Amino acid sequence: MKFEGQNFAVVNAPSDRVLESRLLALKSYGRHSYASLTDAQGNYVQVAGGGVTCMVESFDASTSTRLRAFHDKPSPVFPDGTVLSFGGNEMRLKSDEWFHASSVVEIFLCFKYGRHYPETVNWRPAPQK
Repeated sequence: MKFEGQNFAVVNAPSDRVLESRLLALKSYGRHSYASLTDAQGNYVQVAGGGVTCMVESFDASTSTRLRAFHDKPSPVFPDGTVLSFGGNEMRLKSDEWFHASSVVEIFLCFKYGRHYPETVNWRPAPQK
């Protein structure tokens, strides 16, 4: 596994502690606003934003499919079309695509260990760029 992100050194075979500390330190603004974890086959999970304003996507290398995570509790604060601005880009999200950083840590750990994602996390095709 390779863990990389905006303005921090690549970490091969990151410990759970490193994943957690770096993911929880992400912000939608500033020097550290996105990160990804990639396996040996080229599959990955990535996050943009930080704190209570995180967006998560996954990529399946065998099918070249990129998916966006969503959950069953739409945000009353961020309606459909709200823009997530982060160091790498700006993206419009749906109200059910906003995640808290603690949920992102759980998603990354599931990916790292090949476990099923939490039942509250669902996936849909990611919008085309």
